[in-house]
Amino acid sequence: MAQSLEPLDVARKYFEALSAKDFATVAGMFADNIVWHQPGVNQFSGTRRGGEAVGEMLGGMMSVSQGTFEISLTGSLAANGSLVAAPIRFSGMRHGAAVDQNGVDLLRVEGDRIAEVWLFSSDPVEEDAFWGAA
Repeated sequence: MAQSLEPLDVARKYFEALSAKDFATVAGMFADNIVWHQPGVNQFSGTRRGGEAVGEMLGGMMSVSQGTFEISLTGSLAANGSLVAAPIRFSGMRHGAAVDQNGVDLLRVEGDRIAEVWLFSSDPVEEDAFWGAA
């Protein structure tokens, strides 16, 4: 019987796949009933439920950013039970606009899958301006 991954291992694998833009692996790490909390008041803000809805949102972000959207870890992951906090930096460009800021991603892991995600950005107003109106 295969041993279940620890929450930190799941988070590491997720961020490695994001960094490599390996979206097939990223999508495969989401629980079927994932809940994603996207902050702000922009076209991507709100709560998404299910892998298909989250995938559509992430695909939209890649489209708007002309494939330039990137997320990278800026420090150590920290776990508390099934929760993993990740200090990140995210950036992207689109039609002369740019976003480049720090944030924190909080993942709730169940088994080997990411069940829930909360995102926090250091400058929500700038992020909203980059992604565009809701």
